[in-house]
Amino acid sequence: MAVDPKVMVEILIGLENVNVIEVKEDENGTNLKVTVETKNTKAICVKCKTKAKLKDRPVVKLYDLTSFGRKVELTWIKRRFYCPNDNCEVKSFTEDAPNIVNPRSSLSDRAARFATYQVGKNGRTITEIARELGCSWHAVNNAVMAYGEVLLEASKNEDCVKSIGLDEALFVKRGKYRKQNYSTQIVDVGKGTLLDIVPGRSGDEAKKWFESKPDDFKSNIEYGTLDLSSPYRSVYNQELPHVIQVADPFHVIKLANSKLDECRRRVQNETIGHRGRKNDPLYRCRKLLLMANESIEEKGHTKRLGLLKAGDPNGEVETARKAKEAVRELYSHADKETASRWLDELANDMQYETNPIEVKSLGRTLVRWKSQIIAWHESHITNAATEGINNLVKRIKRIAFGFTNFENYRIRSLLYSGKPNWQLLSVIQPR
Repeated sequence: MAVDPKVMVEILIGLENVNVIEVKEDENGTNLKVTVETKNTKAICVKCKTKAKLKDRPVVKLYDLTSFGRKVELTWIKRRFYCPNDNCEVKSFTEDAPNIVNPRSSLSDRAARFATYQVGKNGRTITEIARELGCSWHAVNNAVMAYGEVLLEASKNEDCVKSIGLDEALFVKRGKYRKQNYSTQIVDVGKGTLLDIVPGRSGDEAKKWFESKPDDFKSNIEYGTLDLSSPYRSVYNQELPHVIQVADPFHVIKLANSKLDECRRRVQNETIGHRGRKNDPLYRCRKLLLMANESIEEKGHTKRLGLLKAGDPNGEVETARKAKEAVRELYSHADKETASRWLDELANDMQYETNPIEVKSLGRTLVRWKSQIIAWHESHITNAATEGINNLVKRIKRIAFGFTNFENYRIRSLLYSGKPNWQLLSVIQPR
């Protein structure tokens, strides 16, 4: 059975409830220009429900999806109506066709959804999509922000969040002196999902975020993970006082390593009078000092002992190294009570007057964070999911070559690492 060529073209164009008026190539044959109009010819006044009359037909030009490798310019001949009722407040109004375009967008509806999926889900750049569609960077970015914001709101799933994590990430460097501006990532540690990003790392914005949440959401949370950050501890203390705070083991051991490094650099300056150089004993053994004791071969132990004998006359660096290993051993105890006794004795030993100042500082920190450190032996929850989300957020920053607009940064990061329901993208409508 023969099919009307016009119907075939309308099927190929793929827009519902439209008439295809014209399809033509440009002079070079590389781009297509498609002209359409809606099939609806009647309109009712939105105020008085009187049958409206046609006033004029403005032309709207849009960027559409590519067709067979060619960029497409979609021209929509829009209808503007007026109300013949003299007593009606509405003077004129235009028809809406959400299947063609949403208000204040220069991309067709399907091109905007395509751009949102490619940028948000697949992590492609705005510039790449703009080049593919033949439009400006701002046209694509505005579409991604509009559709992405609605998608994130529709996909929000904050039910059954049992453990939450807070961590910081550098957002941007601003100003003449390149002042660092940070953001705080709020993560569902159990599901490995980014819940939201708030500006700053002081904890103030994070507190406001938790304040805005319903009591049911907050009461379901059992654990809160964090690095050794006082502002984030304050967030938990004030907004989630019932939550068991868990200090991330990686950051505890990292602190012990940093204190060992501080001690090595101080002793280096005191004994030799300058920073470490490649032939200095303490500089040569810096990596051996930080390595786990059980990971070093016999040759490495011998080398370390020889270099410490030459560069550490008072044994301060060796004391700091033993303190670091003792902190590592804390996590070999599975029993909470045993770990608690170990931590008490360790912190007490570290604060002897004869110990290096770095070791005494580490001991005081262990005392202040004892409950959070020991909580790991009960929950075995870490901040690993939060750190993983940070890596995804940093990947988006690298793809975008950095951000200056926080809302763009937030929505792009949530689309990529917040696990929105992408099936909803085909049904949502931007505001």
